[in-house]
Amino acid sequence: MRLRIRIFHLYHLLRRPLTVGVRAVVIDAHGAILLVRHTYVGGWHLPGGGVEPGETLEDCLVRELREEGNIVLLGSPVLKSVHLNRSASRRDHVAVYLVADFRQEGKRKPDLEIAEARFFPLDDLPDGTTSGTRRRLAEIFNGQPVSAEW
Repeated sequence: MRLRIRIFHLYHLLRRPLTVGVRAVVIDAHGAILLVRHTYVGGWHLPGGGVEPGETLEDCLVRELREEGNIVLLGSPVLKSVHLNRSASRRDHVAVYLVADFRQEGKRKPDLEIAEARFFPLDDLPDGTTSGTRRRLAEIFNGQPVSAEW
C-alpha cells in the first residue's frame, strides 16, 4: 500500500499538476472534534482528502466525510481557510471547512485506509495529533493568525 502511494505521488510530482484537497473540522454539540488515524501514515488528522477531477470542493468534503467518518452533512459547511501544503508538493492546496451541522451514521469501522475515527475533546487531543491539525484548530478556536501554509 505504501509503495503504491509513493508511486502515485512521484507520478504527480513529475507531471506537476496543481492539486487541491479538503479537510474538515467536524465539531459535535459537546465541543469534541472528529479525528482520523490512517493505516498508511502516522498521527491523528482532520478527515479529508483530494478533490477528484470534475468534483467541487464541497462534493469532495461530502464524500470524504462519509468515507472516513460515516458523517452526513445536514447544513452547509463553512470555508475557514486555504493553505499551501509544501509537504505534499509545491503545488498542493488544502481548503479547511468547519462542519457543525451533521449526523454520524454509526461508528466508523476500521478498513485498509482508516484505522480509527473518533471524537476528542478540543482540550484533550490524543498523542500523535499532527502539528498541522493542531495549528488549524488553534486558528479556528483560539484566534491564532491563519497561516498561508499547512
